[in-house]
Amino acid sequence: MSGHSKWSTIKRKKGAADAKRSKMFSRIVKEITIAVKEGGGSDEDSNPRLRMAIQNAKGVNMPKDNISRAISKANKDESNFQEITFEGYAPHGIAIYVECLTDNNNRTISNIRAIFTKKGGSLGTNGSLSFLFDRKGVFNIPKGELDPDEFELEIIDAGVEDFEFDGDNFIITTALEDFGNVQKKLDEMKIVPENAELQRIPNDAKSLDIQDAKKILAMVETFEEDDDVQNVFHNLEITDELLEEL
Repeated sequence: MSGHSKWSTIKRKKGAADAKRSKMFSRIVKEITIAVKEGGGSDEDSNPRLRMAIQNAKGVNMPKDNISRAISKANKDESNFQEITFEGYAPHGIAIYVECLTDNNNRTISNIRAIFTKKGGSLGTNGSLSFLFDRKGVFNIPKGELDPDEFELEIIDAGVEDFEFDGDNFIITTALEDFGNVQKKLDEMKIVPENAELQRIPNDAKSLDIQDAKKILAMVETFEEDDDVQNVFHNLEITDELLEEL
């Protein structure tokens, strides 16, 4: 989990600093739209999914005006977004799980299949990789004034499975069913995560040499560049050596 956590943190920081920022904003706008339409309206206090989307928007420095606009436009948006997923394999047997929000299934299916084919992978059937990933809640929280030991003691009883501290951020992992409990506990403690989301965590990571691993991550990045893609998960082991190389 540790390597994937570090990699996720690096991607967020990188995304907030370069041209990927607009793509990240676009993804969050879609999530806000879905949250308002399906999660219970535009009041973040009564809509946990919207509250999470807003937290994530703030985490990548999305301007308040953009967030407010996205919320106000959500009910008027006639786009009929659907959540669809794809499962398959990259070269060297690396499992790939792609989550999308789309208003055109045919376009999305065609694009995702083309990436798998072009990059030497293969698209599988839904459910074929479910045994390789566990769905977990992951919270990334800046240290700020928090004392690591005191914070861990206070949050652990809310349903935390794993607690990491890298010197700058706390990375908290929960079971899917405890995600809401931890979110509620953080609210009570008046702690706002930089990022909170449901991720698919590999239960058996696979190690490759540096060059092959970089090709897999390039393939992952190609998926992430598609406008319909929200998240990409994989079971490539993110080693310290790989992180240094990147």
